[in-house]
Amino acid sequence: MQGEETDLGAHRVLVNHEDQYSILPVAYAIPQGWRDAGFEGSKDECLTHIRGRWTDMRPLSVRDPASGG
Repeated sequence: MQGEETDLGAHRVLVNHEDQYSILPVAYAIPQGWRDAGFEGSKDECLTHIRGRWTDMRPLSVRDPASGG
């Protein structure tokens, strides 16, 4: 049915160089610029994992002037 999300199975948590998080089904290749953050589970489990860690949404370069931002 249009608009319904397909269950893509297990997901993994990704993080980029700016310390920003995302999730991706494990069946997909990790895109350039992202790395595996070491957590896999259901979509909801991954989102809960991220909520507990990503408490400051600003990119790392904005949060840490020493990083060059």
